[in-house]
Amino acid sequence: MAPAATSEHTPLDPFDLPEGHPFGAHNLPYGVFSPAGQEPRVGVRLGDHVLDAGAVAAALGSPYGTLLARPNLNPLLAAGRTAWSDVRRALTGWVTVPAHRETVRAHLHPLDSVALHLPFEVADYVDFYASENHASNLGRLFRPDEEPLKPNWKHLPVGYHGRAGTVVVSGTDVVRPSGQRKAPSDPAPVFGPSVRLDIETEVGYVVGTPSAQGTSVPLAGYRDHVFGICLLNDWSARDIQNWETVPLGPHLGKSFATSVSAWITPLDALDAARVAAPERTVPLLPYLDDSAPDAEPAGYDLRITVSLNGEVVSEPPFSGMYWTGAQMLAHMTVNGASLRTGDLYGSGTISGTEENERGSLIEMTWNGTRPLKLSDGVERGFLEDGDVVTLSAWAPGPGGTRVGLGEVTGRIVPAPVAP
Repeated sequence: MAPAATSEHTPLDPFDLPEGHPFGAHNLPYGVFSPAGQEPRVGVRLGDHVLDAGAVAAALGSPYGTLLARPNLNPLLAAGRTAWSDVRRALTGWVTVPAHRETVRAHLHPLDSVALHLPFEVADYVDFYASENHASNLGRLFRPDEEPLKPNWKHLPVGYHGRAGTVVVSGTDVVRPSGQRKAPSDPAPVFGPSVRLDIETEVGYVVGTPSAQGTSVPLAGYRDHVFGICLLNDWSARDIQNWETVPLGPHLGKSFATSVSAWITPLDALDAARVAAPERTVPLLPYLDDSAPDAEPAGYDLRITVSLNGEVVSEPPFSGMYWTGAQMLAHMTVNGASLRTGDLYGSGTISGTEENERGSLIEMTWNGTRPLKLSDGVERGFLEDGDVVTLSAWAPGPGGTRVGLGEVTGRIVPAPVAP
């Protein structure tokens, strides 16, 4: 559970928000919250308030009351696309129709008075590697005498299975992980806390509708199965990861913590932000081919900001991601692997073409050789204990508005003292 949200100002009246407020009625992201001393329940953010969705549904005699009066989003996720659209339509009416105003007001809570929780029960977690710029940067760092991208990279979305049990909500402290590490000059591996702790700026996709084992989800099935997106920081211990990765890939260097935002933005709130993916430079196999003239754009124009100890250090653009959420989902299931309600898959680190658009410290500092110089004179190659990292984002909304995606934040705390 994350601590209660804090605010330095009095919450705005949710019915008198400034025009274009990023959490206006055009957005309505879902989360799970609890007022002081009460149990968690599904909420919807409106301005600087959170609406008790189940309570207002019951008060207005809505048939969705039992679906929303739950301690997490999983029942709503499992209900499917028709229900998602119907509930969103109902919520929009509840917060915009003047006749409902006083009923709704009775079930609004100031955001800074509640605790926010992990919004859904995570079933499985898969992390992809979908940014060509990020993959190329790491290739140049670690394989300077080879082509930056491996031969398979432009033929399929590369990914690995992570650990669902260590996905935590924004605001949860991140304990520095310990494990084996070995520098090239070391005669043997040593054990201890990671000294190259990093971030990975990502977007997470939250699966609602499951699929049967032995079947696959085509590109066109993306919006039938994916409920919404969230911000995601897949913390990475680069030194542990580097020693363990060959030959099977990430394990302890990635499994200790993955932070997600407290708010899940439904796909229906992001229609104005949809963009085409970058031009493909290698022909794709049919199950991944999104080049048809009538194919729906599955990319998103998300504007992301990365802050370290309150200072902006990068602004990675999501619109340039080579692989889309639809392609990642199609690839994840093409072998017949089933989807479960609550599955989460991440985009992998988001990086742009410019130095101020890189989504990880290993890229920003070029593996620690070019430390970040913060405004207070402090330098950072990788994360130190006490550092606080915050990812925030918005997307273009209808009529020139902005859709806020909230934020995901985490503070690094020291590794436990070894016994």
